[in-house]
Amino acid sequence: MHLSSRLLLGAAAALLGVLSLPTASHAQSGRGDASIRCESIDGKFNRCAMPWRDARLARQESKGACVRGESWGVDRQGLWVDRGCRGLFAEADGGRPGYGRPDHGGPGYGGWQPGPGWDRQIRLQCDSNKKRYQMCQVDVGRRGRVRLVQQMSDARCSEGYSWGWNRAGVWVNHGCRGQFVVDRRW
Repeated sequence: MHLSSRLLLGAAAALLGVLSLPTASHAQSGRGDASIRCESIDGKFNRCAMPWRDARLARQESKGACVRGESWGVDRQGLWVDRGCRGLFAEADGGRPGYGRPDHGGPGYGGWQPGPGWDRQIRLQCDSNKKRYQMCQVDVGRRGRVRLVQQMSDARCSEGYSWGWNRAGVWVNHGCRGQFVVDRRW
């Protein structure tokens, strides 16, 4: 086989390999905008990158309920899913009444408003057993804060290293066990 034939076969094989690479899950929504698929595998918390400021559930694909603020949501780090929620998500529609308008929850918050008693303090214990990562779920809220009030472990609890938090809850790692107070605020 000549060198030029080998180069041609090699280029064809490389092109075929590129064409068969797996791609990120995406589809088209009814409006023609790109959508993304995000899923909680084995009921575990998962994050998915999204190119928008806010998202809406375009189609639920799981048997488990997908409820905004409980099993899926959007925070500063992007889209998150939990508790077995799997679905197709699209950009939230800012033009529909109640979505993203200042008189209905402000920009980027999908118009959802919490009920009475939502802004409150929640006390919880979160443990990193066998020095493994653990996520303790609680909706902190978009303006909420979390603080460690009592360390329960011999292992040091250091924010950013062995404990931290995001909109979805409190996480611990490296053997940290502690009592936390969540100041949940909308």
